[in-house]
Amino acid sequence: MTVRMKLIVAYLGGSFHGWQRQRGQRTVQGELERALGSVTRTESISVSGAGRTDAGVHAAGQVAHCDLPAEIPADALTRALNGTLPPEIRVRSAHRVPKSFHARKSARGKLYTYRARWRAPSLPWSDPLSAQVAPIRDHAALERAVGLLIGRHDWASFTVPNPECGSTVRTVFEISLWPRRWGIDLDFVGDGFLRHQVRRMVGAALEVGQGRLGIDALQSLIAHPQAGAPIHTAPASGLTLDRVFYRRSPRLDPDLFPISEAPSDPR
Repeated sequence: MTVRMKLIVAYLGGSFHGWQRQRGQRTVQGELERALGSVTRTESISVSGAGRTDAGVHAAGQVAHCDLPAEIPADALTRALNGTLPPEIRVRSAHRVPKSFHARKSARGKLYTYRARWRAPSLPWSDPLSAQVAPIRDHAALERAVGLLIGRHDWASFTVPNPECGSTVRTVFEISLWPRRWGIDLDFVGDGFLRHQVRRMVGAALEVGQGRLGIDALQSLIAHPQAGAPIHTAPASGLTLDRVFYRRSPRLDPDLFPISEAPSDPR
């Protein structure tokens, strides 16, 4: 009888070819599965994540689950995995969960943070989770653009064509804009995000603030979704998956947008 464990995982994405296991590529899922195989002395353990982060994208609160052949105390499992994993990946905690729990299918929402900076850091270890972008010329226009990106829409314009993806309708419950000394942070809370969706939302909003894209053009991209629309995709290095929600939360605003079964998240 197997035991299902929930893992909270953090990683620096710059060293990996994304989350998803790929032959001949170094990925977060692949490293976790190798570490679990070493700890449990079996080669058949598969890890399922809450979302497929792209190459270069980071995580502070990625969630994964796995089925172990025997029970291992949570603290001992955490220590053993962190003693085996590369330093760019840390298991923050482990918990036993019911077999009905699924890291992706049980999720009700996700929080992503994008950190954009106008100036490159003077030290290589300062702000490694950010991306350097052109300065904002019109902060009021940027705020208007961000406001347009909240709500339930067909976000086909803000993703890339994907034959495996069904509906491109998602709900963005909240976007918070936080001024920083040399840039901004943007928090996105939604019921699920399409591939590149957050980065393309950031790219479009930044281009409005930089005067490269009109607010009317952004409205048109939302109102008239078109797969593969010519939208700038912000660099992966600025994006972090911060949290996965499994319970109702005020940040998911269930009174404004009813929560149904969470859609699949190919990121």
